[in-house]
Amino acid sequence: MDIEKFISASLGQWRSQRSAHHLAFGHFEQVTSTIKIEPLTKDDSEVIALCKTYNVDPTVAATPFRMSWEGESDWDDDETFSGTTILVPVPDANDVKKGKLLRDQGYAETISSAGEYHFDQDGAFVLETAYERAAAEERIWFANPNFRMRVSLIKTSGGSGVVTASFSSEIRAEVPS
Repeated sequence: MDIEKFISASLGQWRSQRSAHHLAFGHFEQVTSTIKIEPLTKDDSEVIALCKTYNVDPTVAATPFRMSWEGESDWDDDETFSGTTILVPVPDANDVKKGKLLRDQGYAETISSAGEYHFDQDGAFVLETAYERAAAEERIWFANPNFRMRVSLIKTSGGSGVVTASFSSEIRAEVPS
């Protein structure tokens, strides 16, 4: 697996069921959401702006993409949530199985971020991102072309303690045209 194949396999609309353990609060949460992943071009103004933030030449990026989500949690029955982020993978020039992933909005903190990704021996995508006050680790893999799983950990900034752990199962609801 490489980043181009991973992104191509991820495009479309997904229905996600996530269970999260918020260890700091002693709380368990169920989240259902719809996730839409769509390709962007390297000459998209938002892609160029994000690349400039990290002094990256947009021409060396792999397929940039936008991820949008909308969902609801059992933590607050009256509230829904939504968001969108631009993601720009930048493969390592010497190893197609690893690189950087630029985001205009992070996972653990809502600021731009640059994480390190690699593909493990099973072909799973692994992303590690250090933030100011936390660190995030995600692992995504496909059981088949229309079913993928994701494990996420939010850790303390030093990486020594886990604050939140979650598991998501995602079923493709719509293939891009």
